[in-house]
Amino acid sequence: MATQQSKGFLLRLDPETMEAVEKWAAHEFRSVNGQLQWIIAESLKRHGRNIKRENGTKTNVKKTTK
Repeated sequence: MATQQSKGFLLRLDPETMEAVEKWAAHEFRSVNGQLQWIIAESLKRHGRNIKRENGTKTNVKKTTK
């Protein structure tokens, strides 16, 4: 993800949620930004959404069960 061009946006989180994300990121040796990117990517996979790649191809992802 880091090598691809990114689009920035503002995200407002309540202090408790931010603290939880910071702790989770630290536990997994990621930055908060990296952790949020990972959370979003995992959610897309779980919900069977296609991810469009730089070269225009789409990756079909399987739904995972909880």
